[in-house]
Amino acid sequence: MSKLLFHALVGSENPTRACFPFLQAVANRERGDDVSIALGGDAVVLIRDNIINSVVPVGWPPLKETFAKVVEYGIPIYV
Repeated sequence: MSKLLFHALVGSENPTRACFPFLQAVANRERGDDVSIALGGDAVVLIRDNIINSVVPVGWPPLKETFAKVVEYGIPIYV
């Protein structure tokens, strides 16, 4: 089991890149790793409900689906 921190600086202006830390954290948590997410810069807006509901990356599920798993798994988010 690894301990991983996924760091994000990209906000809703680039939905695909903004979702990667959440997607990676969920995937690694499902693999059994101890994970957390750190949001800085433009990425801090990604914890607002209206932003979570509006961000849709290309080729991946909407952020609201991924964020629901982050909450379900109890993945800590640091701002």
